Amino acid sequence: MTSNAIQWGVFAVLTGLMALATWWQVRRMGGRSTDSNSEYFLAGRNLSWPFVAGSITLTNLSTDQLVGMNGNQMLLLAWWELAAVAGLAMLALVFLPIYYRNNCTTTTELLERKYGSKGLRATVSLLFLLGNVFIYLPIMTYTGALFLSTMFEGTPPLMVLAGGIAAVGAAYTVLGGLRAVAVYDTLSGVGVLGMAAAVTVLAMAAIGFDFSGIPPERLSMIGGPDSPIPWPTLLTGMIFIQMFYWSTNQTITQRAMAAPTLREGQKGVFAAIVIRILFVPAIVVIPGVCAYKLFGDIGDATYGRVVAEVMPSWLSGAFAAFMAAAVLTSYTSVLNSSVTLYVCDLHEPYIAPNPDVKRLNTVISLAFMALSIALVPVYSGAASIINLVQQLNGLLSMPILSAFILGLVFRNVDARAAMAAVGFGVGLYAVFTFVWTPVHYIHLMLVTLIACLGVGLAVNRLVFGRRAELGVFGRA
Repeated sequence: MTSNAIQWGVFAVLTGLMALATWWQVRRMGGRSTDSNSEYFLAGRNLSWPFVAGSITLTNLSTDQLVGMNGNQMLLLAWWELAAVAGLAMLALVFLPIYYRNNCTTTTELLERKYGSKGLRATVSLLFLLGNVFIYLPIMTYTGALFLSTMFEGTPPLMVLAGGIAAVGAAYTVLGGLRAVAVYDTLSGVGVLGMAAAVTVLAMAAIGFDFSGIPPERLSMIGGPDSPIPWPTLLTGMIFIQMFYWSTNQTITQRAMAAPTLREGQKGVFAAIVIRILFVPAIVVIPGVCAYKLFGDIGDATYGRVVAEVMPSWLSGAFAAFMAAAVLTSYTSVLNSSVTLYVCDLHEPYIAPNPDVKRLNTVISLAFMALSIALVPVYSGAASIINLVQQLNGLLSMPILSAFILGLVFRNVDARAAMAAVGFGVGLYAVFTFVWTPVHYIHLMLVTLIACLGVGLAVNRLVFGRRAELGVFGRA
């Protein structure tokens, strides 16, 4: 039997076993809710803290991190993961208590409660959906397919692999909702983290644990002006990027809101913090740096190349199975949260208040899946997929975050002022991205946030005649 056949055989067996284990665990959990929204979108509010931690970790950790960050082949990119600890802490200690106190299904539901406006809720939800469907889902399918095609010889065309990943991911979302997604996240997470740690050690062993000869800028944690993360950006936009992603992004917060109690959800988030500190920064940068010494500058093909080089064929097949699982968990998580936003924030308020959630979940999941596959070619020529993702995020992240800050920090802010701030922010960051980029895009995220807050408060006072007042953070 050829090594390639062994790889594919191990891959197929492990993928099947993880699917079977997910089905068995979901059946064991029982306790299905009679509320369709709660069951499909919050797992019946029955996720214990290990599943919250596992799902949060694997929702975030996928090929766009492992492939994209290692593709930069420098230690500096670890700052994205180190800074994430602050974002998770804000979720656990500040935002999650607010979501539980207001009994939210979506993060955007909090905006409706604070402003009394379902229009603002729908606007922000639509922005989240645009980001998920046009950025995250196609990038996840592309990077997953790229990894498999780099690692295996004789693979099908990239678009066929991308379609397969999207179809299997949609199946989990359609058949099991968030409960199946979270269980699959957690079960596969053990293998993903274990295998990624093994790759890191084997990559260092391949260079004899000797980093000499690698350019100093690739080993430095202090980024220069022309680096992906200049060090001053850690003091400006970075913290607000993390606040948005970990504390207001439906894909992440949905897992923590699916626990039976606030305390259980917080335990899951704190466990995710521990996992991140112990594993994630090392596995997303060290293999790439080692690969620079082994192969030179090879960009986003780095991770698949180094795995194929340092792992025996049978073990690389197992790793490919877990990497495919990582792609699927992230894809299913974003897909499930996208359907949640559509059903709860758009379809039920504006189209039909009591839809057949199971059928609607199927139809919308398949539609988003098809669109994500069609958009894969858009990202296939990107020089650095992770830097592109972070830059595009600014189109939505800071404008959306401004609506949350205006609603939580101030009282007496008109919802229309918040919507004006959001619209202004999207336009401003689009100018910064596509027309005029005076400083690094992470700095521009803070500039955009401050400008949005200023516009929101000014419109609130000058147009609607309302004077904003500092309020008690998070009180409804």
